[in-house]
Amino acid sequence: MKERFKHILPINKKPKRDFSRQADFFNRYSLLFHALLACAMVFVIEACSRRSLLGALSFVGGHTFAFFFNAFIIFASLSFVYLFRRRTLLRIVISCVWLLLGIVNGCVLSQRVTPFGFTDFKCISDLFAMTNSQYFTKTQAICVVVLLGLLAVGLIALAIKGPKYQGHAYKARGIALCALMCAALCGITVYAQNENWMASYFSNIAQGYSDYGFVYGFSSSVIDRGMSRPSNYSEPTIREITRQTAKSKLEKSSFHVADSGKVVSDSSPAKQNPNIICILLESFVDPTEINFLKFSKDPIPNFHALSDKHTSGHLTVPVVGAGTANSEFEVLTGMGLRFFGTGEYPYKTILKKTDCESIASDLSQIGYGTHVVHNNGGNFYGRAGVFSQFGFDTFTSKELMDIQEYTPLNSWPTDDILIDETRKALDSTPNQSDFVYTITVQGHGSYPKEKIISNPEIKVSGAATPEENNQWEYYVNMLHEVDKFIGDLVHMLSKRDEKTMVVMFGDHLPTLGLSDENMATGDIFKTPYTTWNNFGIEQKDADLTAYQLLAYTTEQAGIREGTMFTYHQANGYNADSKSYQDGMENLQYDILYGKRYCYNGEDKYPASDLEMGVEKTYVNSYLENPDGSVSLYGTNFTNWSSIFVNDERMSTTFVSSRHLILPAEYAQDLEEGDIIKVCQMGSSNTVFRTTENELVYREGSR
Repeated sequence: MKERFKHILPINKKPKRDFSRQADFFNRYSLLFHALLACAMVFVIEACSRRSLLGALSFVGGHTFAFFFNAFIIFASLSFVYLFRRRTLLRIVISCVWLLLGIVNGCVLSQRVTPFGFTDFKCISDLFAMTNSQYFTKTQAICVVVLLGLLAVGLIALAIKGPKYQGHAYKARGIALCALMCAALCGITVYAQNENWMASYFSNIAQGYSDYGFVYGFSSSVIDRGMSRPSNYSEPTIREITRQTAKSKLEKSSFHVADSGKVVSDSSPAKQNPNIICILLESFVDPTEINFLKFSKDPIPNFHALSDKHTSGHLTVPVVGAGTANSEFEVLTGMGLRFFGTGEYPYKTILKKTDCESIASDLSQIGYGTHVVHNNGGNFYGRAGVFSQFGFDTFTSKELMDIQEYTPLNSWPTDDILIDETRKALDSTPNQSDFVYTITVQGHGSYPKEKIISNPEIKVSGAATPEENNQWEYYVNMLHEVDKFIGDLVHMLSKRDEKTMVVMFGDHLPTLGLSDENMATGDIFKTPYTTWNNFGIEQKDADLTAYQLLAYTTEQAGIREGTMFTYHQANGYNADSKSYQDGMENLQYDILYGKRYCYNGEDKYPASDLEMGVEKTYVNSYLENPDGSVSLYGTNFTNWSSIFVNDERMSTTFVSSRHLILPAEYAQDLEEGDIIKVCQMGSSNTVFRTTENELVYREGSR
């Protein structure tokens, strides 16, 4: 047999010998090869991230130390090949991981301003949930899947038939080299940061990645998680901070005599405090502050009218283009993202396991009912769990809403539904003050390059290309619709015989390539906010940080509650002060990671038993249809209602808020005594709410 095929065997062996010879060559001069490979990979990664070869060349020339430091990080990671015999395979795996991360970052940056960080891996489920606004087009997704498949096949083949290092392994030397590389990397990093050659903190993550490179930025996001213990953190430090805050609160608080004759503070439960409506305006910016745009008329007249008469200004938010949850975190907790790791989402890290004092838990202490209303998925950003950690009473997400109207792209619900849902939240707790946090979604991207609205109410011009102008025109007209929602919401609230204040703010700028020089504010991290009230609060305009917003506005209403919020109130909102930031960092660390000295070591604000929605759902009756299906009748059904038979989820057709259909192929299996109910379903088969009652199926009773 061997003689028969001997003319074939040399052909099969020669490539293997040549490949082995090449592998031997690279192994012999491996350190030099790793250095050149690392530099080449950094260049390719930066070209992908910047989507430009010239941009990569500019990085090499303008940030030379950062370029070589990024290369050293990859060089150090390649040192792990010396622990194994299949060094060629491991080199390729390590190289591919870095290159794939760079490619993903380039794709992400084509759709948003914030670069790719480690925490984004925790948001993958959210990314897939955003089927209406993808970071990857279908073509890109298919290409990625195909390339990953080919890469996997190649690596498997290389693992089976690839060359092995034939020399002495010297494992001790390999371990020593890896340890030396890690130690050198740590030492050089500390030295470079101390000399300000590399930044240890990115106030602007996008700029940080641009100045210091993707490899360094992403590596920082992997290693730098959570909050570091402040150098002066101790029980006496926290005691002094809280003592000074309490003293300031006492000096600022006014007192009055209650009906009982007892002297109480303005924020006491004995006093009827105003309803507070806080509105997050998704991707909201004042279009008139974009220098190059022109409009046929004022795109946001209601917002401008409120700003002219009530307290307003700009917020410095922690994100741009994406990252709503981080702006939300700062507003609701009074805490700052700057003390966390690079690109971190606390919603996906610490708040998955730790309860946290928030405006909801603080206002609950003085008798408020606390609610969230949002016309998007309840599990997005893990909000259902986070809002429980924050101490909210109820959360009405889209799964609990009868949504019928969508944006022209059919991608997001329109915000007008939030008016009635906010009213329902207020009505759910009669004779009680309420805090309602309402989150809009209509302004969310993506924004089409094609002309979608044939006869737009607001005509927009000034962008560089027709495609960009189409994007801006679509976005601005969505903002115009959001502005109508603002006007209608304020009108609804003004008709209620209740003291009410409204605080509304933009969470971040849209993903439309804006830069500092494009903005009248000169800063893409500034968004507008404004307020409204019906009980005579004096207008006091101020520019604030997101974590100061509710402290400032509630203080105007005479409310001084909460550890973080009273801290801001006591220290005059001087966010640029080093002592201000030091005290804030200590308090924040104490609450989230420390001993909770500010609560005397107690769990003062435990997670709430969050209820999804404020309206009960019932099943009343069922009826067999001529086609064999079964109609189920009840109340408060939505598009996210599912019929369950004996706790098994069935395919369900939504007809109206009072009518669901169980298709014939499932209805034919109904048997005597089967239990029928309806559940409101979130993503990942989460049951958000179940009908208050169940029906028992009886044969012949259809």
